[in-house]
Amino acid sequence: MMKKNELKQLLFDKCSDYVETRLSIIQSSIEEIQESLSSETKSSAGDKHETGRAMLQLEREKAGQQLAEIESVKNALAQINIEKTTETVILGSLVYTSQFNYFIAISAGLLTVDTETFYAISPQTPIGQLLFGKRVGESFVFREQVIVVEEIV
Repeated sequence: MMKKNELKQLLFDKCSDYVETRLSIIQSSIEEIQESLSSETKSSAGDKHETGRAMLQLEREKAGQQLAEIESVKNALAQINIEKTTETVILGSLVYTSQFNYFIAISAGLLTVDTETFYAISPQTPIGQLLFGKRVGESFVFREQVIVVEEIV
């Protein structure tokens, strides 16, 4: 059986990998758009050319926003101290509930370590807001279901 702090480290590492993967996808997307903009300049002229450039500019703006968002997520992840254990749910907590297990960090979806599954969620998500500050034994209602906090690591 794996120690709880090793489990937290593995979940943290999976979240880091998730962020790095998203970051590299967005960066390569931005590079592709830049290349397309450069080649678009060299080729044709006229209305079709202007429309193509406008579309690429929009794509570049969208990718820029995604880049800013993932940078913000990366910064949020950097704030987490997984060594810290408290009696209440905080950023970096591993939370076992009567329904699911959660890692309060960033929204990275379902993560599996060995045979256990965890939802990596941000404290800003609806369930994250409900969990935040809770103690073992406390409960809350989410989607018409009563969920009890069973363990906090």
